[in-house]
Amino acid sequence: MPHFLYLVRHGEHRDAEHGVDDGPLSERGVRQAEAIGERLRGVQFSNAFHSPLERASETARVMGEQMPEVESEPHSLLMDCIPTGPESDPPAAYRSFFTGVTDAEAEAGRAQMADAVNRWIRSKTSDSNELLVTHNFVIAWFVRHVLDAPDWKWMGLNTANGGLTIIRLRSGRPAQLVAYNDLGHIAPEDRTGLSVPHTV
Repeated sequence: MPHFLYLVRHGEHRDAEHGVDDGPLSERGVRQAEAIGERLRGVQFSNAFHSPLERASETARVMGEQMPEVESEPHSLLMDCIPTGPESDPPAAYRSFFTGVTDAEAEAGRAQMADAVNRWIRSKTSDSNELLVTHNFVIAWFVRHVLDAPDWKWMGLNTANGGLTIIRLRSGRPAQLVAYNDLGHIAPEDRTGLSVPHTV
């Protein structure tokens, strides 16, 4: 029986345009969270988790107003992170991204995402659904893993705020990417997060 993993990127946070790493959602971010909550209302989730960071926590809370039967819990494996360092041998155009990224940060990101993949991307025997509200880089790593792409390929994937990605898991079969960065629930004027590469 299939098991579906629903991945949602948090809504736009208020001070993202000023380079602030985390914070509450902007008015548009709240609308994005409401829209994805409305989109997923009626899906029966066995579990729901979110990154402990404020922008993801608030997204999960706002979504919960549309989905009162779903209780989301914080999970440290969904924290924002950088999944690899320059040792992943990215194309030259991407190498400048790692300026200022320490070996320790890259090592921690690799370890976190290895644990996250082990926790969520594995064969399932139950017919159920899980919801994860997390960050651009985390979703990119999950998608890269499912597609069995080279490690650096996560850098070429960018999910918009409130975007929906769905992965299908079945016993004895490889994971399958069902949908990536679906924005059908978000009004065109409220779509953000795709214009600048490597935003989190």
